Amino acid sequence: MPNRELRSETEIKDFVRGCTFLGTGGGGNPKEGISLLVETLKQGKKIQWVDIEEINDEDWVTSPAGMGSIAPVTLEKKKMFEQLGLKERKVKRMLVEAVKELENYLGSKVEIIVPAEIGGGNTPVPLDTAAQLGKLTVDGDYTGRAIPEVEQCLPAMHNKKITPIACVDDWGNVTIIKQVVTLAAAERLGKMISSIATQLCGETFFTLKAKEMKEILVPGTLTESLEIGKTIRLAREEGRDPVRAVTDFLNGWILFKGKVEKRDWEDREGYMYGTTYIEGIQEFQGEKFKIWFKNENHITWKNDKPFVTSPDIIEVVELESAEPITNPELNAGQNVAVIGVRARPQYTSKRGIELLGPGHYGFDLKHTPIDKIL
Repeated sequence: MPNRELRSETEIKDFVRGCTFLGTGGGGNPKEGISLLVETLKQGKKIQWVDIEEINDEDWVTSPAGMGSIAPVTLEKKKMFEQLGLKERKVKRMLVEAVKELENYLGSKVEIIVPAEIGGGNTPVPLDTAAQLGKLTVDGDYTGRAIPEVEQCLPAMHNKKITPIACVDDWGNVTIIKQVVTLAAAERLGKMISSIATQLCGETFFTLKAKEMKEILVPGTLTESLEIGKTIRLAREEGRDPVRAVTDFLNGWILFKGKVEKRDWEDREGYMYGTTYIEGIQEFQGEKFKIWFKNENHITWKNDKPFVTSPDIIEVVELESAEPITNPELNAGQNVAVIGVRARPQYTSKRGIELLGPGHYGFDLKHTPIDKIL
Protein backbone atom coordinates (compact mmCIF):
# COMPACT_ATOMS: atom_id res chain seq x y z
CA MET A 1 0.00 0.00 0.00
CA PRO A 2 1.21 3.56 -0.70
CA ASN A 3 2.76 5.15 2.40
CA ARG A 4 2.23 8.74 1.22
CA GLU A 5 -0.22 10.44 -1.13
CA LEU A 6 -0.43 14.10 -2.13
CA ARG A 7 -4.10 15.01 -1.72
CA SER A 8 -4.13 18.82 -2.04
CA GLU A 9 -2.48 21.71 -3.86
CA THR A 10 -0.87 22.74 -0.57
CA GLU A 11 0.80 19.35 -0.22
CA ILE A 12 1.91 19.48 -3.87
CA LYS A 13 3.50 22.90 -3.35
CA ASP A 14 5.16 21.73 -0.13
CA PHE A 15 6.57 18.71 -1.95
CA VAL A 16 7.88 20.67 -4.94
CA ARG A 17 9.35 23.34 -2.62
CA GLY A 18 11.32 20.65 -0.78
CA CYS A 19 12.44 19.03 -4.04
CA THR A 20 13.61 22.42 -5.29
CA PHE A 21 15.63 22.93 -2.11
CA LEU A 22 17.45 19.62 -2.60
CA GLY A 23 17.91 20.52 -6.27
CA THR A 24 20.72 22.89 -5.20
CA GLY A 25 19.96 25.44 -7.92
CA GLY A 26 19.21 22.89 -10.65
CA GLY A 27 16.90 19.92 -10.93
CA GLY A 28 14.41 21.33 -13.41
CA ASN A 29 11.61 23.88 -13.34
CA PRO A 30 9.44 23.79 -10.17
CA LYS A 31 6.66 25.71 -11.90
CA GLU A 32 6.30 22.85 -14.36
CA GLY A 33 6.40 20.35 -11.51
CA ILE A 34 3.56 22.10 -9.67
CA SER A 35 1.50 22.65 -12.82
CA LEU A 36 1.60 19.01 -13.91
CA LEU A 37 0.87 17.59 -10.45
CA VAL A 38 -2.04 19.98 -9.84
CA GLU A 39 -3.53 19.07 -13.20
CA THR A 40 -3.14 15.35 -12.43
CA LEU A 41 -4.74 15.86 -9.00
CA LYS A 42 -7.73 17.58 -10.64
CA GLN A 43 -8.03 14.65 -13.05
CA GLY A 44 -8.62 12.42 -10.04
CA LYS A 45 -5.43 10.41 -10.45
CA LYS A 46 -3.47 9.28 -7.39
CA ILE A 47 -0.13 10.98 -6.74
CA GLN A 48 1.64 8.61 -4.40
CA TRP A 49 4.80 6.75 -3.51
CA VAL A 50 5.63 3.54 -1.68
CA ASP A 51 8.36 2.40 0.66
CA ILE A 52 11.22 0.52 -0.97
CA GLU A 53 10.46 -2.65 0.98
CA GLU A 54 6.95 -2.90 -0.50
CA ILE A 55 8.24 -3.41 -4.05
CA ASN A 56 8.58 -6.85 -5.63
CA ASP A 57 12.20 -7.72 -6.42
CA GLU A 58 11.31 -8.94 -9.92
CA ASP A 59 9.43 -5.82 -11.03
CA TRP A 60 11.01 -3.71 -13.77
CA VAL A 61 11.93 -0.17 -12.74
CA THR A 62 13.05 2.76 -14.90
CA SER A 63 14.19 6.34 -14.31
CA PRO A 64 12.61 8.99 -16.51
CA ALA A 65 14.24 12.41 -16.29
CA GLY A 66 14.75 15.67 -18.11
CA MET A 67 18.01 15.85 -20.05
CA GLY A 68 19.52 19.09 -21.30
CA SER A 69 20.30 22.64 -20.28
CA ILE A 70 18.21 24.55 -17.76
CA ALA A 71 19.33 27.87 -19.24
CA PRO A 72 16.70 30.26 -20.65
CA VAL A 73 16.00 29.81 -24.39
CA THR A 74 18.27 32.19 -26.31
CA LEU A 75 17.59 34.05 -29.55
CA GLU A 76 20.17 31.82 -31.23
CA LYS A 77 18.27 28.72 -30.18
CA LYS A 78 14.98 30.19 -31.39
CA LYS A 79 16.59 30.74 -34.78
CA MET A 80 17.66 27.08 -34.78
CA PHE A 81 14.03 26.04 -34.19
CA GLU A 82 12.98 28.07 -37.22
CA GLN A 83 15.72 26.56 -39.40
CA LEU A 84 14.63 23.04 -38.40
CA GLY A 85 10.98 23.83 -39.10
CA LEU A 86 9.99 23.29 -35.47
CA LYS A 87 6.92 25.43 -34.94
CA GLU A 88 4.51 23.61 -32.64
CA ARG A 89 5.29 21.91 -29.34
CA LYS A 90 3.31 18.67 -29.59
CA VAL A 91 4.23 16.80 -26.41
CA LYS A 92 3.30 18.10 -22.97
CA ARG A 93 4.34 15.09 -20.90
CA MET A 94 7.57 13.96 -22.53
CA LEU A 95 8.43 11.47 -19.81
CA VAL A 96 5.09 9.70 -20.18
CA GLU A 97 5.79 9.23 -23.87
CA ALA A 98 9.39 8.18 -23.19
CA VAL A 99 8.24 5.40 -20.83
CA LYS A 100 5.70 4.22 -23.41
CA GLU A 101 8.40 4.15 -26.09
CA LEU A 102 10.69 2.19 -23.76
CA GLU A 103 7.99 -0.40 -23.05
CA ASN A 104 7.31 -0.74 -26.78
CA TYR A 105 10.99 -1.30 -27.43
CA LEU A 106 11.42 -3.80 -24.58
CA GLY A 107 8.16 -5.63 -25.15
CA SER A 108 7.70 -5.59 -21.36
CA LYS A 109 5.83 -3.49 -18.80
CA VAL A 110 7.64 -1.27 -16.34
CA GLU A 111 5.98 -1.33 -12.92
CA ILE A 112 8.01 1.18 -10.87
CA ILE A 113 9.24 4.71 -11.55
CA VAL A 114 12.44 5.76 -9.76
CA PRO A 115 13.42 9.45 -9.84
CA ALA A 116 17.02 9.78 -10.98
CA GLU A 117 17.54 12.84 -8.79
CA ILE A 118 15.77 15.28 -6.50
CA GLY A 119 14.78 18.61 -8.03
CA GLY A 120 11.78 20.90 -8.46
CA GLY A 121 11.07 19.56 -11.93
CA ASN A 122 13.01 16.32 -12.15
CA THR A 123 11.24 14.66 -9.22
CA PRO A 124 7.64 15.92 -9.58
CA VAL A 125 7.61 15.11 -13.31
CA PRO A 126 8.54 11.41 -12.83
CA LEU A 127 5.98 11.26 -10.01
CA ASP A 128 3.40 12.75 -12.37
CA THR A 129 4.47 10.27 -15.06
CA ALA A 130 3.75 7.37 -12.70
CA ALA A 131 0.36 8.85 -11.78
CA GLN A 132 -0.59 9.32 -15.44
CA LEU A 133 0.43 5.76 -16.33
CA GLY A 134 -1.01 4.11 -13.21
CA LYS A 135 2.40 3.00 -11.99
CA LEU A 136 4.05 3.23 -8.57
CA THR A 137 6.87 5.56 -7.55
CA VAL A 138 9.42 4.48 -4.96
CA ASP A 139 10.16 6.73 -1.96
CA GLY A 140 13.73 7.48 -2.92
CA ASP A 141 16.03 8.46 -5.76
CA TYR A 142 19.49 7.79 -7.15
CA THR A 143 21.38 10.88 -5.91
CA GLY A 144 19.64 12.50 -2.91
CA ARG A 145 20.11 15.88 -4.62
CA ALA A 146 20.39 17.16 -8.21
CA ILE A 147 23.45 16.56 -10.39
CA PRO A 148 24.45 17.75 -13.87
CA GLU A 149 25.89 14.51 -15.29
CA VAL A 150 24.47 11.01 -15.54
CA GLU A 151 27.81 9.41 -14.59
CA GLN A 152 27.44 11.01 -11.13
CA CYS A 153 24.33 9.06 -10.11
CA LEU A 154 24.48 5.89 -8.04
CA PRO A 155 23.54 3.39 -10.79
CA ALA A 156 26.50 4.69 -12.79
CA MET A 157 28.79 4.45 -9.74
CA HIS A 158 27.68 0.83 -9.35
CA ASN A 159 28.18 0.02 -13.03
CA LYS A 160 24.52 -0.52 -13.87
CA LYS A 161 23.64 -0.57 -17.56
CA ILE A 162 22.10 2.72 -18.71
CA THR A 163 20.71 1.52 -22.04
CA PRO A 164 18.30 1.25 -23.71
CA ILE A 165 17.44 4.95 -23.47
CA ALA A 166 14.15 6.19 -24.87
CA CYS A 167 14.10 9.90 -25.73
CA VAL A 168 11.12 12.13 -26.61
CA ASP A 169 11.32 15.90 -26.97
CA ASP A 170 8.47 18.42 -26.83
CA TRP A 171 8.36 18.70 -30.63
CA GLY A 172 7.56 14.99 -30.88
CA ASN A 173 10.94 13.66 -32.03
CA VAL A 174 11.55 10.10 -30.75
CA THR A 175 14.94 8.39 -30.42
CA ILE A 176 16.08 5.06 -28.96
CA ILE A 177 19.73 4.78 -27.89
CA LYS A 178 20.27 1.05 -28.07
CA GLN A 179 23.83 0.75 -26.85
CA VAL A 180 26.68 2.98 -25.65
CA VAL A 181 30.35 2.21 -25.06
CA THR A 182 30.73 4.50 -22.03
CA LEU A 183 28.57 6.60 -19.74
CA ALA A 184 30.36 9.68 -21.00
CA ALA A 185 29.18 8.76 -24.48
CA ALA A 186 25.64 8.28 -23.17
CA GLU A 187 25.77 11.72 -21.59
CA ARG A 188 27.01 13.34 -24.79
CA LEU A 189 24.45 11.53 -26.96
CA GLY A 190 21.65 12.48 -24.59
CA LYS A 191 22.75 16.11 -24.58
CA MET A 192 22.98 16.14 -28.38
CA ILE A 193 19.45 14.80 -28.69
CA SER A 194 18.13 17.23 -26.08
CA SER A 195 19.80 20.21 -27.75
CA ILE A 196 16.87 20.68 -30.15
CA ALA A 197 14.26 20.59 -27.39
CA THR A 198 13.01 23.96 -26.17
CA GLN A 199 14.74 23.19 -22.87
CA LEU A 200 14.81 19.66 -21.48
CA CYS A 201 14.18 16.46 -23.42
CA GLY A 202 12.32 13.56 -21.77
CA GLU A 203 14.50 10.47 -21.45
CA THR A 204 14.24 7.26 -19.46
CA PHE A 205 17.18 5.03 -18.61
CA PHE A 206 18.67 2.62 -16.06
CA THR A 207 15.91 0.05 -16.55
CA LEU A 208 16.61 -2.56 -13.88
CA LYS A 209 15.01 -5.24 -11.82
CA ALA A 210 13.81 -3.84 -8.49
CA LYS A 211 16.25 -6.07 -6.63
CA GLU A 212 19.15 -4.14 -8.20
CA MET A 213 17.46 -0.79 -7.54
CA LYS A 214 17.14 -1.57 -3.84
CA GLU A 215 20.91 -2.03 -3.54
CA ILE A 216 21.70 1.54 -4.62
CA LEU A 217 18.69 3.76 -3.83
CA VAL A 218 18.88 6.77 -1.49
CA PRO A 219 15.69 5.90 0.42
CA GLY A 220 13.07 8.24 1.85
CA THR A 221 13.92 11.34 -0.15
CA LEU A 222 10.41 12.00 -1.46
CA THR A 223 8.99 12.02 2.07
CA GLU A 224 11.95 14.17 3.17
CA SER A 225 11.21 16.68 0.37
CA LEU A 226 7.58 16.94 1.48
CA GLU A 227 8.68 17.59 5.07
CA ILE A 228 11.23 20.23 3.99
CA GLY A 229 8.58 22.14 2.08
CA LYS A 230 6.09 21.82 4.93
CA THR A 231 8.68 23.05 7.44
CA ILE A 232 9.26 26.23 5.42
CA ARG A 233 5.53 26.89 4.96
CA LEU A 234 4.62 26.36 8.60
CA ALA A 235 7.45 28.63 9.79
CA ARG A 236 6.08 31.41 7.58
CA GLU A 237 2.51 30.89 8.77
CA GLU A 238 3.60 30.88 12.43
CA GLY A 239 5.75 34.00 12.10
CA ARG A 240 9.03 32.17 12.65
CA ASP A 241 12.18 32.60 10.58
CA PRO A 242 11.78 30.04 7.76
CA VAL A 243 15.48 30.16 6.86
CA ARG A 244 16.44 29.17 10.39
CA ALA A 245 13.59 26.62 10.55
CA VAL A 246 14.65 24.67 7.45
CA THR A 247 18.34 24.91 8.38
CA ASP A 248 17.62 23.42 11.79
CA PHE A 249 15.33 20.75 10.31
CA LEU A 250 18.18 19.54 8.09
CA ASN A 251 20.90 19.99 10.74
CA GLY A 252 22.54 22.39 8.30
CA TRP A 253 24.31 25.75 8.41
CA ILE A 254 23.49 29.26 7.22
CA LEU A 255 26.55 29.93 5.08
CA PHE A 256 25.76 33.51 4.07
CA LYS A 257 23.14 36.24 3.79
CA GLY A 258 23.37 38.94 1.17
CA LYS A 259 22.20 40.71 -1.96
CA VAL A 260 23.01 39.21 -5.34
CA GLU A 261 25.46 41.68 -6.89
CA LYS A 262 25.74 40.13 -10.34
CA ARG A 263 25.52 36.90 -12.31
CA ASP A 264 27.68 35.58 -15.12
CA TRP A 265 26.37 32.59 -17.06
CA GLU A 266 26.44 30.80 -20.39
CA ASP A 267 24.59 27.92 -22.05
CA ARG A 268 27.34 25.53 -23.19
CA GLU A 269 27.27 21.88 -24.27
CA GLY A 270 23.81 21.39 -22.80
CA TYR A 271 24.61 22.87 -19.39
CA MET A 272 24.11 26.20 -17.67
CA TYR A 273 27.51 27.32 -16.38
CA GLY A 274 28.03 30.43 -14.31
CA THR A 275 29.01 32.30 -11.17
CA THR A 276 26.85 34.16 -8.67
CA TYR A 277 28.38 37.07 -6.69
CA ILE A 278 26.74 38.07 -3.38
CA GLU A 279 27.44 41.09 -1.16
CA GLY A 280 26.90 40.45 2.55
CA ILE A 281 24.11 41.98 4.63
CA GLN A 282 23.00 41.72 8.28
CA GLU A 283 25.58 39.71 10.24
CA PHE A 284 27.57 39.22 7.00
CA GLN A 285 27.81 42.95 6.24
CA GLY A 286 31.09 43.82 4.52
CA GLU A 287 31.77 40.23 3.42
CA LYS A 288 31.59 38.61 -0.02
CA PHE A 289 30.40 35.25 -1.29
CA LYS A 290 30.75 33.55 -4.65
CA ILE A 291 29.08 30.40 -6.04
CA TRP A 292 30.14 28.53 -9.18
CA PHE A 293 27.50 26.35 -10.79
CA LYS A 294 27.11 23.80 -13.55
CA ASN A 295 23.31 23.60 -13.55
CA GLU A 296 23.61 23.06 -9.76
CA ASN A 297 25.70 24.92 -7.15
CA HIS A 298 29.05 23.19 -6.63
CA ILE A 299 31.86 25.49 -5.46
CA THR A 300 31.76 28.44 -3.03
CA TRP A 301 34.24 31.06 -1.87
CA LYS A 302 33.80 33.26 1.19
CA ASN A 303 35.85 36.45 1.09
CA ASP A 304 37.78 34.95 -1.85
CA LYS A 305 38.80 31.85 0.09
CA PRO A 306 37.56 28.36 -0.92
CA PHE A 307 34.65 27.35 1.27
CA VAL A 308 31.92 24.67 1.00
CA THR A 309 31.87 22.47 -2.13
CA SER A 310 29.98 19.54 -3.61
CA PRO A 311 29.15 16.84 -2.76
CA ASP A 312 27.80 18.86 0.20
CA ILE A 313 24.49 20.53 -0.64
CA ILE A 314 24.57 24.29 -1.33
CA GLU A 315 21.15 25.92 -1.68
CA VAL A 316 20.18 29.55 -2.29
CA VAL A 317 16.82 30.67 -0.87
CA GLU A 318 14.92 33.93 -0.75
CA LEU A 319 15.94 35.65 2.48
CA GLU A 320 12.51 36.46 3.92
CA SER A 321 10.48 33.45 2.77
CA ALA A 322 13.17 30.74 2.41
CA GLU A 323 11.65 29.91 -0.98
CA PRO A 324 14.33 27.94 -2.87
CA ILE A 325 15.63 29.67 -6.01
CA THR A 326 16.86 27.79 -9.08
CA ASN A 327 19.77 29.25 -10.99
CA PRO A 328 17.70 30.28 -14.03
CA GLU A 329 15.48 32.33 -11.68
CA LEU A 330 18.23 33.92 -9.57
CA ASN A 331 18.81 37.58 -10.47
CA ALA A 332 20.87 40.57 -9.37
CA GLY A 333 19.26 42.59 -6.60
CA GLN A 334 17.62 39.66 -4.79
CA ASN A 335 18.20 39.27 -1.05
CA VAL A 336 19.13 35.67 -0.35
CA ALA A 337 20.44 33.22 2.21
CA VAL A 338 22.80 30.40 1.32
CA ILE A 339 22.26 27.19 3.28
CA GLY A 340 24.69 24.27 3.48
CA VAL A 341 23.78 20.65 4.30
CA ARG A 342 25.98 17.56 4.66
CA ALA A 343 26.47 15.36 1.62
CA ARG A 344 24.59 12.08 1.40
CA PRO A 345 26.69 9.27 2.90
CA GLN A 346 26.75 7.57 -0.51
CA TYR A 347 28.85 10.47 -1.83
CA THR A 348 31.38 10.76 0.98
CA SER A 349 33.43 7.85 -0.34
CA LYS A 350 36.59 8.43 -2.39
CA ARG A 351 34.68 7.61 -5.58
CA GLY A 352 31.77 9.87 -4.64
CA ILE A 353 34.08 12.83 -4.08
CA GLU A 354 35.94 12.08 -7.33
CA LEU A 355 32.64 12.28 -9.22
CA LEU A 356 30.99 15.21 -7.47
CA GLY A 357 33.80 17.12 -5.79
CA PRO A 358 35.59 20.23 -7.11
CA GLY A 359 38.29 18.24 -8.90
CA HIS A 360 35.68 16.72 -11.19
CA TYR A 361 34.83 20.20 -12.46
CA GLY A 362 38.42 21.15 -13.12
CA PHE A 363 39.12 23.09 -9.92
CA ASP A 364 42.42 22.54 -8.14
CA LEU A 365 40.66 22.39 -4.78
CA LYS A 366 40.28 19.68 -2.18
CA HIS A 367 36.82 18.91 -0.85
CA THR A 368 36.63 19.45 2.90
CA PRO A 369 33.39 18.15 4.47
CA ILE A 370 31.13 20.97 5.59
CA ASP A 371 31.14 19.85 9.21
CA LYS A 372 34.94 20.12 9.24
CA ILE A 373 34.72 23.74 8.03
CA LEU A 374 31.94 25.07 10.28
